Amino acid sequence: MTTTAEPPPDAPTLDRQHYLITLALLTTAGISFALMQTLVVPALPFFQREFDTSASLVTWIASGFLLSSSILTPILGKLGDQHGKAKLLVISLTIFGLASLGAAAAWNLPSLVFFRLVQGTGAAVFPLSFGIVRDEFPPEKIGVGIGTISSVFGAGGGIGLVLSGVILEHLNWHWLFLIGGIPVLVSAALIARFVPESPVKTPARADYPGALTLSLGLLALLVAVTAGNTWGWTSASVMGLVVVAVVMLLAWVAIEQSVPEPMIDIAMLRRRGMALTNLVTFLVAFGMFATFILLPNFVQIPRGLPDEVAAALDFGFGASPIAVGLFFVPSSIAMVIAGPVAGQLGQRFGPELPLRVGIALIALALGLFAVAHDERWQMYVWMTFLGVGIAASFAALGSLVIANSPPAQTGVATGMNTIMRTIGGAFGAQVSAAIITANTFRDTEIPLERGFTIAFAMGAIVAVVALLPALAVGMPRRAQPAAA
Repeated sequence: MTTTAEPPPDAPTLDRQHYLITLALLTTAGISFALMQTLVVPALPFFQREFDTSASLVTWIASGFLLSSSILTPILGKLGDQHGKAKLLVISLTIFGLASLGAAAAWNLPSLVFFRLVQGTGAAVFPLSFGIVRDEFPPEKIGVGIGTISSVFGAGGGIGLVLSGVILEHLNWHWLFLIGGIPVLVSAALIARFVPESPVKTPARADYPGALTLSLGLLALLVAVTAGNTWGWTSASVMGLVVVAVVMLLAWVAIEQSVPEPMIDIAMLRRRGMALTNLVTFLVAFGMFATFILLPNFVQIPRGLPDEVAAALDFGFGASPIAVGLFFVPSSIAMVIAGPVAGQLGQRFGPELPLRVGIALIALALGLFAVAHDERWQMYVWMTFLGVGIAASFAALGSLVIANSPPAQTGVATGMNTIMRTIGGAFGAQVSAAIITANTFRDTEIPLERGFTIAFAMGAIVAVVALLPALAVGMPRRAQPAAA
């Protein structure tokens, strides 16, 4: 395998745009993708009524997007390493934007789910953006760039939760997808015009058997996770999907170790630094998405319930759809501010510091949610802690992925890290939902307070567990150059 060398220091650079222009465009694209991940979550009950369908079927509006994102991320990351990160970013964003417009024009549930599946191509925005930052930014600005882009994953998700209620109350559901589609198409056009192609490329043959087995393995695993509540976690269907996932993923590992040009370098993923980074990413995403699922349900109670039932509940705030979004404003603002700051701290002191501080704040916030949730101000303060923690953690994790991967494999490494984030989020959301479902008033679907308490406490425990690999992970030691 050969790698196109970077141009010498004295090569002409007049066609290279200022890195801040590149950062602004990549950040806009990242926010649009992250926004589309969560914008539909508060709207799922609305879509269930709109299309007169079941809760399990309407969930595919969210889980279909999650599934295709997980499958397409490593494939597009690899293609970016081979054919150019900026080129693949423009292609993936264009498909994502057009699919968003298609979703806005959907005429029934199957058509909407189809366009959501196609929207998953946008997941490549993060691995490809990280690669572009590494190739284009001055060395001393790489940490800040990665921190900024990483922070929009959480901030964009929070904005999506805020906007969803506003759009449904004042516009209509079609605008849920127009909001994300139009900016991303504009970003794609501007990136094509202003972001130069990376000089670092890795010519290679496509690993179609590896891509197929990985896709099937992840598909089976995530379908099992998303359908566990409906089918039963120990049902034959879920257990069968888990077996299929294990078999396919083991086959994928065998293929990647045998083909001359694998899609993903298994040896790289086994390295201590990369393995620990991916584990921490899974656990942090678990806590983040668990909160995104729990908080809207908690603050809406007892809104919409019969008066006699509402009188029996002594928790929740009866929040309207718009008011639900306001609970996420503190975390969104905190993420926007904390991401670049964490990047600067990581550049100066190493990413280990903001990573450990961030995870500690996540654990603190979720623990406080479990024990103190009677006043609105408490929810706002805890969400601020959570926002800072998520932004700092993801900023540091992005830097650690870049540091632990060779330049030629940046797209693949960050793509796999994005998969761990997505799978962690799926597990966090589904396990939290399962806990709430298991703690309801008898013969009803009305949740009990203890269900939320248990779920928040579980998230806090997972965050504490994440501190263990976070304490062990670090920047790789660079080998000294050999004497001439």
